Amino acid sequence: MENHDQEHFKRELGLLDGTMLVVGSMIGSGIFIVSSDIARQVGSAGWLTLIWVISGLITVIAAVSYGELSAMFPKAGGQYVYLKEAYGKLIAFLYGWSFFAVIQTGTIAAVGVAFSKFAAYLYEPFSDQNILLELGFFTLNAAQIVSIITIVFLTYLNSRGVKNSKILQTVLTIIKIASLLGLIIFGFLLAAKGEVWDANWVDAWNPKVFNTVDGSWLPIGGTALITGISAAMVGSLFSSDAWNGVTFIAGEIKKPERNVGLSLFLGTLIVTVIYILANLMYLAVIPLDEIATAKSDRVAVVASEYIFGNIGTLIIAIMIMISTFACNNGLIMAGARVYYTMAKDGLFFKKAANLNMASVPAWALWAQCIWASALCLTGKYGALLDFVMIIVIIFYILTIYGIFILRKKRPDADRPYKAFGYPVLPFMYIIVASAFCVSLLFTRLSTCGWGVAIMLLGIPIYYLTKPKE
Repeated sequence: MENHDQEHFKRELGLLDGTMLVVGSMIGSGIFIVSSDIARQVGSAGWLTLIWVISGLITVIAAVSYGELSAMFPKAGGQYVYLKEAYGKLIAFLYGWSFFAVIQTGTIAAVGVAFSKFAAYLYEPFSDQNILLELGFFTLNAAQIVSIITIVFLTYLNSRGVKNSKILQTVLTIIKIASLLGLIIFGFLLAAKGEVWDANWVDAWNPKVFNTVDGSWLPIGGTALITGISAAMVGSLFSSDAWNGVTFIAGEIKKPERNVGLSLFLGTLIVTVIYILANLMYLAVIPLDEIATAKSDRVAVVASEYIFGNIGTLIIAIMIMISTFACNNGLIMAGARVYYTMAKDGLFFKKAANLNMASVPAWALWAQCIWASALCLTGKYGALLDFVMIIVIIFYILTIYGIFILRKKRPDADRPYKAFGYPVLPFMYIIVASAFCVSLLFTRLSTCGWGVAIMLLGIPIYYLTKPKE
C-alpha cells in the first residue's frame, strides 16, 4: 500500500533551481542557428538586433505578467491551471491537448533533432544523411534514432525522481551560461574586427531581403517588410520560449508564491541579455552576407571558426549538445506535470494522475516520451517550429488576458504579487503577439495551419470524452 507521502509532490526546488530551469529550458539550439534565417529575412544589422530586443522584451513582459498568476495559484500544472481558473475547462483542455499533441512534444522533438544535428559533427554516422531504412515515403535516418535515444534516456532519469534531474539541470545550465558567455567574450576579444562591425552597421536600418538565386540583397518595404519580420520572429521567439516551464512544477518549488515569479523574471532577463550580446558578437565577427548564408544556418559555427580556428566547430558542437540536452531535460520534467494535473481534473488518461515511488508522474512521462519520439520521425526542425510557435503564442495571449478576467471575476483574491506595469504592459504584449499570429497565418499557412487544426480538433475530443456531469 502506498503511503500518504507519495500522493504529493516533494518541495525540493529552490530559487536557484527554478531560475536554472527557466534559463535551461529557454536556451536550446535557437541562439546558435536562427540568426541566420533572421538575417536572410530582414537583411540588416539594425533589424536583426531589434528583432532579438523585441522578442526579449515581450518575453520578459509575459514572464512578469505570469508572476501574478503563479502567486495566486502556486500548484503543479501552471499555465493549464491559470486558463482553467480564467476560462473554465474547455479552454484549459484545449491547451492541455495542444500541449501534449504539439507544444511540448513538438518542442522536445525539435530540440532532440537539433542535438543529433550537432552530434554528427563529432561522429559522422549520426548524421541525417545516414539513411537506415526506406519504406515508400518513410525514411529512417541515424539522427532520428539519436534524438529518440536521448529523449528515452532523459525520461528514464526523470522517472527516478526530481532530485537527479534537478542536479543535472542546474549543472548543465551553469556550464551552458558560462560557455555562451565565454563564446561572446572571446568573440569580442579575439575575433571582433572594426571593419566588419562598421560594414555591418553602415546601412543598418535599411531592411533588405536576401535573393537566394544570385546571392544579392534586394530592398524591402511595406507588406514585404511585415512578412519578413513576422517570419524572422518565429525563430527568435522560439529561442526565447519554454520559460513558463517553471510554472508547471510549482508543486515542487519551495515558497512557490514568491519563487516562481522571481525565477520567471530572473531567468527571462538573463537569457534576453545573453541573446542580445551573442548577436552583437556575431555582427562584430561575421560579415552580414556570411551570417545569412551560414551552412545549414549554423551561424555560431561560423563565428566559432573565426574565433578559435578549425577547432571552433567542435567547441560549438559540444556546447550545443550540452545546451539541447539540458533544454530537453527541463522540458520533459515540466511537461509531465501538466498531464498529471489534467488527469486529476478528469481531462486526461486516468493513469497520468498516479505518482510512482519517487513521487513523480512516471506514466505521464512515458506517454510524453512515446509521442515526442514519434514526432522526431517527421524530423524537420523548421516545420516543427512553425507548427509549435503559433499555438504557443495563442495560449500566451489567452493566459495574459486571463489576468484581466480574473481581476474582474475575483477582485478580492489574494495576490501576493501583482503584474508589473498592469494594464499597459500586459495589453501591449497582447497586441504585439496577436499581430504576430495574424501575420504568421498569412505567411506560413501550410505549417501553422496544421498546428491550429490540431488545436481545434481538441474541441470535439473534449465533448466526446467529457465525463457526464
